[in-house]
Amino acid sequence: MQKLSLNQSLQQRLSPQQIQFIKLLQIPSAELEQRIEEELEINPALEEGMDMDERVKDEYDDDYDGDSDHDDYNEYSEYETYEGLDVKQYLNQDDYAGYKMQGDGWGDDDRDAMPVIATSTLAESLVQQLGFLRLDYRQEAIGMQLIGSIEEDGYIRRPLRSICNDLAFTQNIYTNEEEVVGLLKKVQTFEPAGIGARDLRECLLLQLDRKDQDDLAVETAIKIIDCFFDEFTKKHYEKIQRRLDIDDDGIKSAIKVITRLNPKPGNIGSGDSTAAYLMADFIVTNNNGKLDVILNSKNAPELRVSRSFAEMLDTYDKTDKNGSAQHKSIKETVTFVKQKLDAAKWFIDAIKQRQQTLLKTMKSIVEFQHEFFLDGDESKLRPMILKDIANRIEMDISTVSRVANSKSVQADFGIYPLKYFFSEGIATDSGEDASSREVKNILKELIENEPKNSPLSDDKLEKMLNKRGYNIARRTVAKYREQLNIPVARLRKQL
Repeated sequence: MQKLSLNQSLQQRLSPQQIQFIKLLQIPSAELEQRIEEELEINPALEEGMDMDERVKDEYDDDYDGDSDHDDYNEYSEYETYEGLDVKQYLNQDDYAGYKMQGDGWGDDDRDAMPVIATSTLAESLVQQLGFLRLDYRQEAIGMQLIGSIEEDGYIRRPLRSICNDLAFTQNIYTNEEEVVGLLKKVQTFEPAGIGARDLRECLLLQLDRKDQDDLAVETAIKIIDCFFDEFTKKHYEKIQRRLDIDDDGIKSAIKVITRLNPKPGNIGSGDSTAAYLMADFIVTNNNGKLDVILNSKNAPELRVSRSFAEMLDTYDKTDKNGSAQHKSIKETVTFVKQKLDAAKWFIDAIKQRQQTLLKTMKSIVEFQHEFFLDGDESKLRPMILKDIANRIEMDISTVSRVANSKSVQADFGIYPLKYFFSEGIATDSGEDASSREVKNILKELIENEPKNSPLSDDKLEKMLNKRGYNIARRTVAKYREQLNIPVARLRKQL
């Protein structure tokens, strides 16, 4: 006997517009211009241009509010009749407003105080980034040795065993390849992406790891470089295609991602000195105690929907009403034009939403860490987690995470990665929270001052931290010690 049952479930599915926004949100400002140029190339309805009448733009926006026809890019290909298309909202675009990314660029009044780009040698930039890791003397020495081993094109070709020997002979620091690899992995997280790689394959993978892992083309590119690097270098694309079971478009998209990577990440300047251009995503300035936040998208062009492309609909609409014999061809053309206009509108809106979200998030971070941004005193940093900012701006934690990832802020006293300001909170006996960064500093201090012939175990370190008022478990002590690249007590013992 057959039984019929009905199950109801709720599933959240991201629209193409939401996916586009998420991808744009993850892009650092230094890469935004390239992304916009890509969109300009593929969409003739999108063009660079100055702002026009905002009133007409508002009318255009109103036509989209609550319109279910704009829920999916592919919906328009499903139209069967030309009459189903509402052309009027695309007509009379003479004064259609362009979109200037407000809050992004520098006006004439700002140019004299434009601390957008910090120029230094690549080595100086890497040393500055090394300072953000808050390493102890030993780890910093290893990190400096690794930075000194980076060649002009950004690679480390010197064997790690030789680097260990250099440290022993020149600085009396005895280490092993495992410890050096741990520091190397930290250096490889620095800008520019791919720095510190030991070969081309590792260089490309380091860059791919920073891209959107949800992008199918990126995922395929990682598989190609990771598993079929030899075939890739020999351009055996058909073999790769068969092994990965992907179609022509899939392999082309992945190869396009790979060929846009930088095979020589150290060569980002010219002349005898390598110039590392660190473009911060945000600028924070202290104007007599008032902190101003600016979103740095100085090189991003202004965008608008093409007036001439919008007028095409008007032309084809009149042609169809005059009884053209090519009615089917007109319908197909109108559908195509409308899709491109929609895509242009959505891209402009996604850029605008990106800028607003970035600014909103950064302003909240500055408010939370107000005392630090006044003078750069690191002791004034408050414990802050992603949830703190997400609650303040009433957005999802994943949104804050995407903003914080691969973004940086320039203050009067230096450039900082946004991830630097986020840390775990540790409860204290006084009922307040202490930053995990603060606890790690104390942990390093305890280990640096321990008896060399009788190093402190994690249990003893836990008790010492508890006595100082930090409610921390032994497993957390072990986790922090490992994050600081400090070996266990028995390996720290010196006879």
